[in-house]
Amino acid sequence: MVLSTTSESCAGIDALGFSRQDRMFVVCQHRDVSLYEHTRTTRLALDHPVAGDLTALHDLYSDPRVWSHAPHARHTSVGATRSMLTKWLSEWEAASLGQWIVRRAHESQLIGNAGCALRGGGTWWNLAYRLDPAAHGQGYAAEAAAAAMTAAHELRSDLPVVASLLEHNEASRRLATRLGLDLAYRGPDPKTQDNGGVRLLYADRPLTTAAIEAVLHP
Repeated sequence: MVLSTTSESCAGIDALGFSRQDRMFVVCQHRDVSLYEHTRTTRLALDHPVAGDLTALHDLYSDPRVWSHAPHARHTSVGATRSMLTKWLSEWEAASLGQWIVRRAHESQLIGNAGCALRGGGTWWNLAYRLDPAAHGQGYAAEAAAAAMTAAHELRSDLPVVASLLEHNEASRRLATRLGLDLAYRGPDPKTQDNGGVRLLYADRPLTTAAIEAVLHP
């Protein structure tokens, strides 16, 4: 794995806790700052993640309240969160867009993440969001997700924006609809189908069979 990051991310790369062997494959280099690395909405500060976000992200992703709809996905080790953050940094480097760290404007405390990242070899945008339960019910997810969709459309309007979620996650279903996404697929969830899990794909346009397969089986 080669991880190319901005100078800001490079300064804190050791905070990610790479092993000595892993560090041999980490390449830090300067590059132009993406137009979207620091985005502001009416109430939110949306920023490119950095190594120093690891602890706050793990606190969020290990919180059982965040995973009431999917307990199997809760992070039970810092290593799981570190791998996720490393992936996010790689996605930003590849597409100049990805998951943002979400904070209230003029505040330093992380309240979640949201963003669009290129997936499927650069064939579709994955819209994802996760907020601290204390920040629910205030429209922050919709505000951040709408900004992410706008950025994705500005960068690559030819690619679909897709939100993948479990059917029983009613809050995410309502949010996808609020964002103007339509149900493009309903079927067994590859990861939880043994327990009756149903996967829904909401998208900003109709999806081809090939696109659906790419989302379901990355």
